[in-house]
Amino acid sequence: MTLGGSIAVDARYNPNEIEAKWQAVWAEQNADRTPDLADRSQAHKKFYALSMFPYPSGNLHMGHVRNYSITDAIARVRRMQGYQVLHPMGWDAFGLPAENAAIDRGVHPAVWTEQNVAQMKGQLQRLGLSYDWEREVATCRPDYYRWTQWIFLQFFAAGLAYQKEATVNWDPIDQTVLANEQVDSEGKSWRSGALVEKRLLRQWFFKITDYAEQLLTDLDKLTGWPERVKTMQANWIGKSTGALLDFPIVGNAALADTKITVFTTRPDTVYGVTYVVLAPEHPLVAQVTTADRQSAVEAFVQEISAQSEIDRTADDKPKRGIPTGGTALNPFTGEEIPIWIADYVLYEYGTGAVMGVPTHDQRDFQFAKNNGLPLKVVIVPEVGASADAADLTAAYTETGVLVNSGQFDGTPSPEAKAKITEFAEAQGWGKAKVQYRLRDWLISRQRYWGVPIPIVHCPNCGAVPVPDDQLPVELPSNVRFSGRGPSPLAKLDDWVNVPCPTCGTPAKRETDTMDTFIDSSWYFLRYPDARNESAAFDPAKTNAWAPIDQYVGGIEHAILHLLYSRFFTKVLRDRGLLNFDEPFSRLLTQGMVQAMAYKNPTTGKYIAPADVDFSDPSQPKDPATGDPLVSVYEKMSKSKYNGVDPEGVLAKYGADTSRMFVLFKAPPEKDLEWDDADVEGQFRFLNRVWRLVSTYLEAQAGEAIAPDPKAEKDLRRAIHTAIKEVSEDLAEDYQLNTAISELMKLSNALNDYANKTTPVFAEGIQTLVLLLAPFAPHLTEELWGAIGQSGSVHAATWPALDESALVADEVTIVIQIKGKTRGTIQVPAGTDKDTLEQLALNSDVAQKHIAGQEVKKAIVVPGKLVNFVV
Repeated sequence: MTLGGSIAVDARYNPNEIEAKWQAVWAEQNADRTPDLADRSQAHKKFYALSMFPYPSGNLHMGHVRNYSITDAIARVRRMQGYQVLHPMGWDAFGLPAENAAIDRGVHPAVWTEQNVAQMKGQLQRLGLSYDWEREVATCRPDYYRWTQWIFLQFFAAGLAYQKEATVNWDPIDQTVLANEQVDSEGKSWRSGALVEKRLLRQWFFKITDYAEQLLTDLDKLTGWPERVKTMQANWIGKSTGALLDFPIVGNAALADTKITVFTTRPDTVYGVTYVVLAPEHPLVAQVTTADRQSAVEAFVQEISAQSEIDRTADDKPKRGIPTGGTALNPFTGEEIPIWIADYVLYEYGTGAVMGVPTHDQRDFQFAKNNGLPLKVVIVPEVGASADAADLTAAYTETGVLVNSGQFDGTPSPEAKAKITEFAEAQGWGKAKVQYRLRDWLISRQRYWGVPIPIVHCPNCGAVPVPDDQLPVELPSNVRFSGRGPSPLAKLDDWVNVPCPTCGTPAKRETDTMDTFIDSSWYFLRYPDARNESAAFDPAKTNAWAPIDQYVGGIEHAILHLLYSRFFTKVLRDRGLLNFDEPFSRLLTQGMVQAMAYKNPTTGKYIAPADVDFSDPSQPKDPATGDPLVSVYEKMSKSKYNGVDPEGVLAKYGADTSRMFVLFKAPPEKDLEWDDADVEGQFRFLNRVWRLVSTYLEAQAGEAIAPDPKAEKDLRRAIHTAIKEVSEDLAEDYQLNTAISELMKLSNALNDYANKTTPVFAEGIQTLVLLLAPFAPHLTEELWGAIGQSGSVHAATWPALDESALVADEVTIVIQIKGKTRGTIQVPAGTDKDTLEQLALNSDVAQKHIAGQEVKKAIVVPGKLVNFVV
């Protein structure tokens, strides 16, 4: 983009007028389009900057403004530093809210979504975000989800997509499956209010567990990620080393060859097993339950099915269970032990069964105490210690030596783990096992507004993939939304009933749609080749741009989105489409935007600031009850009445001020507390910059004044100090707030400099505009032309540092007497220690405070201070 001529600047800064002007120019000339790289050899000069793309809810919130301003500042800096930059934007546009809108408002999800996209896109453009809109994607559009379906079929072909029975949330009134987010904290349906039931339905899964070890070990490669996020992912994957042990069912002829298999990380405690516990959903429950226990067990299973996983496993809630009447054998001891079911055992985790060792597991200890189950000590701290269970007041969970453990008595417990596992394998009672907490990814959703799973179910051929040339399987538009019964897709016979692609037999389409996390697990691979109509992406282009050099998003996505994206990258790498292992080289998880909220601690209700009783400013009160309110900074939320509408801020202060505030108020990774006074402060700073340039232009029109060499040198030092500090702040850790602080220092130095006609002052003005450009793009574009520069400031070269300008002729030395600062002196730079001591001692500052006292010692720190001990 070439901008000719000079723009007149006066003392009046009108942000909205300036921003509207430059947005129009940028939109017309597509100033921020970035070229594709010719080949991988240029990788050191590429930079892929990406924010997590938003759900199009209709309006931006301040969290969006912060996220996108951070990434945009980074992208603009890298362009000015000579990198080819990819900085795209799109829309995570499938999901439940659009379907809810269809039910509540009677508008089709596609219409509602596209309206929201248009609204939010306009808001993003007003913020001056340098997106290459020619690469825009929306996950709900067929030109995108065609390739989501194609990628699903890649997983299917690799054996990584499969169906199995899984527990789902079932609404007994609406007769439909509910996602977890549709169930409230009391376990009730968000729409019907019915108590949600747990049912087994056939669902689609991705076999992420095949990649569990890679996903765990490759965390070590992510040196640019916060340690907190890597720890969260490692904990979610949850690698455990232990053993699978079998407990045969006895006393039931029909189950003579059936065993209950448990996973344990403590095989050294197996001789202390006094009972086994099944998850209420375990298929063996009905078979092991005796006739006299049947009604009680069925009632308990029904009750537990209504509870959430969190309720069942919370540490602060008592663990409940009942006996089934069935019996198993502990093969190590030869003892028969009871089979129970309990709420804390989940069928989806491990084997759905656990062994009860009450003396060496605190949960088991409490459960056994509550239910009168036997206790047997098998590990003691040291040889000779008491092995009487009656002496225990809590489970002993530390290491020690084995007792009451047959041939393993006296064996240290760490050593016994391996020996008992080897013994179990030799006897056919178990085997060593590495277990992961990570479960396979359930991707089925019984909803309309998602990507249709491209599978046809044939009575002859089974699950048949839709051929590539028949993709996309498009969502039909003639649907009705009631919120009741099965997915709207399942009700469309014309859409569901199709011939088998393989044999032509009448068959049925899959009516489940995909989890929206799938859409967001590969979108960053599409951006480099977003208009490709023949492939999801050209590997050459995506491999040239990726991995992403800087990814920015909220900490709430630290586990699932990032884990799934890593999984997709590894699978597509193994399919020969990618040549890298990890999608995001560096990750920045920005903090939340918080604002003051007023809460009644008695009722738990939040009060809108406009309604708060401030008759006593020191103690705000609830206007309805008179109760004192607690005022606290919390994440912005409509329910807390503390949200700040970006539109209002933009209308009053403009986009540049909004950007400056969210970047200056706190380091990017920390929470930001909204403060109207600080917003006003940034607006005043931009006005000072405007006036400074106005003053400079007026001075340039007048007669030149001879420069003061020392003052010129000092100003040039201030200019290049700013270049050095801002460049370092924007190098890798992106301390945007301190970078803006350095700009304020440079502005002050320029403002304080009297002679505004000199070449050095002109260098300072040009440097200030260049360094400010990534943060306040509209203002700086205007000022760049005003000071006679051609082209766009955002295409200009980042200012180069002159190291020689940083060298000072003089330095300030602090004079201390007995450690207390008494004043300062100026000395030539590089003065040696002996000379510095004499200069300090002879100074008026020292002589005044020593006053004839004997100097016992002088502590000299060259370039900084001299401390006299008298």
